[in-house]
Amino acid sequence: MTAALAPDATRQIVPPEDRYAAELAFLAAHDAGPRPPAWRLTPRAVVTFVMGSAGQALRLPDDVTAPEGMPRRLVISGKFVGDRALVERCVVTLAGERGLLLVGEPGTAKSMLSELLSAAVCGTSGLVVQGTAGTTEDQLKYGWNYALLLAQGPTRQALVPSPVLTAMTRGAIARVEEVTRCLPEVQDSLVSLLSERRIAVPELAGGEDALAHAAPGFNLIATANLRDKGVSEMSAALKRRFNFETVGPIPDLDAETALVRGQARAAVEQAGAAFRVDDAVLEALVTVFRDLREGRSAEGWEVERPSTVMSTAEAVAVAGALGLAAAYFPGDRDVLGLLPGHLLGVVRKDDPADAARLRGYWDGAVRRRAEQGSATWRTLWDLRTVLEG
Repeated sequence: MTAALAPDATRQIVPPEDRYAAELAFLAAHDAGPRPPAWRLTPRAVVTFVMGSAGQALRLPDDVTAPEGMPRRLVISGKFVGDRALVERCVVTLAGERGLLLVGEPGTAKSMLSELLSAAVCGTSGLVVQGTAGTTEDQLKYGWNYALLLAQGPTRQALVPSPVLTAMTRGAIARVEEVTRCLPEVQDSLVSLLSERRIAVPELAGGEDALAHAAPGFNLIATANLRDKGVSEMSAALKRRFNFETVGPIPDLDAETALVRGQARAAVEQAGAAFRVDDAVLEALVTVFRDLREGRSAEGWEVERPSTVMSTAEAVAVAGALGLAAAYFPGDRDVLGLLPGHLLGVVRKDDPADAARLRGYWDGAVRRRAEQGSATWRTLWDLRTVLEG
């Protein structure tokens, strides 16, 4: 949910602290209000960084001397499409040094929001642990350089800090992605860390390095998918250490369509091609995703929901694929004609029976829209046979 910028020749994905470095520097100079310990920006500026300045150019105060190359006026781009109050609550949670847990369906930009918050608060989003069934306690605390360990024994130099421990010592934000996919005993290592704000290193007992204390500014942002509920249920003790915030789907059709257009265009242009997908195709694509996600069409017709997640992120992927097809195979086939096949690929990911649900949607909502005279939906109805594949 970001604005398109010039592609980076050396990296496929540019972290937000680099992608938006100019905005972060400007906001640091623009708002001189009170900041929590070790924060790069004020809480108000963090929210502005995430949500944007609504198209309005912010102006540096007259008594602020702009560093060389910094403009005195700058429009801050909107990066997260969602509820501003949600972002404000997240920022207040972090300022209060309480863990933040972002939950929601897959594809609702939880990870992106955690990256943006981390970049704005401490200048880096890279102190991250990816939660999986194979994540170990060492990855959340510390490990050892075994060559040094054998040569010197347990010393501070031989200790290899985890991203979480690095964040603690720097007073920065650590991120744990998909925390509920970690085994319960691994999750529980976070309980004392979040409550006592220190990590014990028994191997260094008796020395000053036996306890690693969190510096002011340290905090933790975790994410969890609602679809993973019960995979490794969080303990009540760990839940109490977090404030929970639910990130939901984008409620507005126009806003979601604009986001899909912007993200898909950026992806296609990064691949070195021009984006040539009509707005009518994008609107139809997003409408199908929204109808199937909500189990009801915009007109109020009942729709059988597939078991797979019809997320905005999936819609962006399909729009990007359509854009690449239009760029690399121009004139071979109408882009709209490719849409049913891509939708079939999306719904088949979790349950083959979802293909029948997609055909049911075609026989209901798509057919009725075609009968009402829409040329786009008439074309899609004529492509019904593609879904039999």
